[in-house]
Amino acid sequence: MEVLNSGYLSIGPKIKKFEKKFAEKIGTKYACAVSSGTAGLHLALLAAGIKDGDEVITTPFSFVASSNTILYVGAKPVFVDVDPLTFNINPGKIEKKITRKTKAILVVHIFGQAADMSPILRLAKKYHLKIVEDACEAIYATYKKRRVGTFGESAVFAFYPNKQMTTGEGGMITTNKKSVYEICSSLKNQGRAPDMQWLDHKYLGYNYRMDEMSAALGLAQLEKLKFLIKERAKIAALYDKHLKPFKNKVNTPYTATHNTNTWYIYSVLLNKAVKRNTVIKKLAEAGIASKPYLPSIHSINFYKDLFGYKKGDFPVSEDISARSLALPLYIGLKEKDVKYIVDSLLSIIK
Repeated sequence: MEVLNSGYLSIGPKIKKFEKKFAEKIGTKYACAVSSGTAGLHLALLAAGIKDGDEVITTPFSFVASSNTILYVGAKPVFVDVDPLTFNINPGKIEKKITRKTKAILVVHIFGQAADMSPILRLAKKYHLKIVEDACEAIYATYKKRRVGTFGESAVFAFYPNKQMTTGEGGMITTNKKSVYEICSSLKNQGRAPDMQWLDHKYLGYNYRMDEMSAALGLAQLEKLKFLIKERAKIAALYDKHLKPFKNKVNTPYTATHNTNTWYIYSVLLNKAVKRNTVIKKLAEAGIASKPYLPSIHSINFYKDLFGYKKGDFPVSEDISARSLALPLYIGLKEKDVKYIVDSLLSIIK
């Protein structure tokens, strides 16, 4: 109502306040609100100077937007297989993929927990590579007590409705570099000059602005973000509790000892002998929504056609993609609900 009464539906005071509060929460000097996480990744890569002919190392186990944005700027995504426990990029496999064309590492913090950043930071320093963090699924997650979003030249968060906090649609770029903040702020607003003159455009820009109502919702969500994450963690713990006796049938999510997980989703791994599609169908019949999460990007037809990827190129990612199953995780689930879901899942598997 404050927004509706203010006369500003876009480019108003709520955006600035949301950016300031978000930067404070994450621990960076600057934050730039945008229309989506995808838009944020696109601008972060442009601000990093990634261009035609460059290569960006990233993970195949992610939502497709992380790799698509590399293509947006004319660069090539170079995939590195993932850790079988955390599902994040495997740092031990990165160095052999670095070439003279490599300019950056796009690190995805998957499913709510951080990638193993120490070796990644060492490689970036050794080879003079920039780091852009895709923290779209991992707001408030920490690595060795340090928040994601503070490791790279820039980082991107997303606020789609399935995230830990939401603005409906929307995203945020965080950075400690004023130059990155300024160029992203210009590019999201049609490339306007710093003085914001309506018809003065310094860059080829985009319409990636967040609106005032979304920013107002974001401010309200920030106020209860710790509560929202705490509630998700409680539900994840209930799943762990009820699934623990059945480790031989279902592998529960693993969180590295130096990480805190903020639980974007709760994704289990089914035994290889189990037919996942049948499980999904039977769960649906029991009133339980579930889905495969995620397909490996290199297995998507568009990427196979473009780069010639084939089965076996990234076996760990492929194995996770073939066996992962996301179970319901939303605030309001009670222990009896979790028990019903687990009992149904185990009965179907049996």
